[in-house]
Amino acid sequence: MGWEIEAEAEADSSPLGGEVAAKRPEGPLQWDIVVDSEPRPGAMQLALDEVLLMTRQRAIRFWEWSERAIVLGSHQSIANEVDVHAAGETGFRILRRLSGGGAMIVEPGRTVTWSIYTGADEVAGLSFADSYAALDAWAVEALRELGVPAEHRPLNDIATPRGKLAGSAQARRRSRVLHHTALAYDMDPALVRRLLRIGRPRVSPRGLRSAEKDVSPLTWFCSLTQPEVVARLAAGFAEGRESRSGSITLQELAAARRLAATKYEVSDWTERLP
Repeated sequence: MGWEIEAEAEADSSPLGGEVAAKRPEGPLQWDIVVDSEPRPGAMQLALDEVLLMTRQRAIRFWEWSERAIVLGSHQSIANEVDVHAAGETGFRILRRLSGGGAMIVEPGRTVTWSIYTGADEVAGLSFADSYAALDAWAVEALRELGVPAEHRPLNDIATPRGKLAGSAQARRRSRVLHHTALAYDMDPALVRRLLRIGRPRVSPRGLRSAEKDVSPLTWFCSLTQPEVVARLAAGFAEGRESRSGSITLQELAAARRLAATKYEVSDWTERLP
């Protein structure tokens, strides 16, 4: 399957500078659970990931796409990974995210996406591989409670006996950890080979290639609607954790709009590995 997402660890500075920064709470450190059901363009969602990585001490955000997109890992070549003609024919926009790994295909209403923002102490003492298992464990358990035969499959997959269900990626900045996951809720598995150059020869010598894996969408195992799945996952994450409901602030939205306009919507970023 072509939308495998792998680990990425980088230590460069945030383009946000000191404008927004995570604040130390005075009381016990709770998790903010943000269910952001407003669909937003892909560049805005990717920018929000980068902003919230620096503004939230501990948070999980569930979010929705307003457009079809192929989201490349930070170090992938467009020419190697994407059938640009097929993407244009089917209305898929090409984007590039902060984290590394392989390409993922996302669609409004057909993908469930969430991001975890926390400090490096959350995964202290764990190997990179073990940090994926640790940060995905709650999701595997929540999916099993829905009757889905889910399991963690190293390095960074949530899978069923019929194929890959979800993939995760990480980026690390200034002792902060972003762990985000895309789950195929109702994907057409045929899209993978149509849109991605899985199994085709390299065009460019540069860039990480996406892995070839079968997709097993959640709708094969579960009859819940996408919003119902999100609600059950959010409840599963909250179980056993000190948490509170949260929302995206106006300051975070403003910072993300600026970042989207200057980075994630700009060809210098998206096409940096053509």
